[in-house]
Amino acid sequence: MSAGFPDFRLGSVLATSFTATLTERRGEALERIPTPHRLVDWLAVSGLAVDSCTGAQLELARELRESIHAAATAAAIHAAPPASAVRIINDRSIQGRAAAVLTPEGTREWRLSSPDCVEDALGVIAADAIGVISGERDGKLALCASPTCQAAFFDTSQSRTRKWCDMGTCGNRQKKARFNANQRKDPG
Repeated sequence: MSAGFPDFRLGSVLATSFTATLTERRGEALERIPTPHRLVDWLAVSGLAVDSCTGAQLELARELRESIHAAATAAAIHAAPPASAVRIINDRSIQGRAAAVLTPEGTREWRLSSPDCVEDALGVIAADAIGVISGERDGKLALCASPTCQAAFFDTSQSRTRKWCDMGTCGNRQKKARFNANQRKDPG
């Protein structure tokens, strides 16, 4: 935990990890990027380091996050994504000017046009969301089975039957609740 803020939930898929910066959407929502500095922190740990972020850029990021969540949720239930979400995702993708570069180690890295261009980082996230939501990536969008969470996540498990957005939080919480309910039913 950093400066009293909750840790980030980082997954292997950039777009759905970004939507996880707001968790417990159906319970007591937990905002993991409450300040511009926390967005800078999240972008850094996600390989999209920027030097600073303004309040206006934080609002653009949150608008993108909620648009990705809405479109991914629609895709997970095989519904059409909201037109406003599609527009925002497309706008952020178009406005970004980041470039993918190959590192000497043979991995992809993103280069932003300048160290203070949060819009470039948002463009990378939006482009990743487009790939995930459009079905171009190998995996399946699903919704977390936790009744307080129901986050959209990208399931790349072999069977494509994962139930939880994060086993360490939602999965463990649900398994513990089920265990405790069974203990109350059968105390002996």
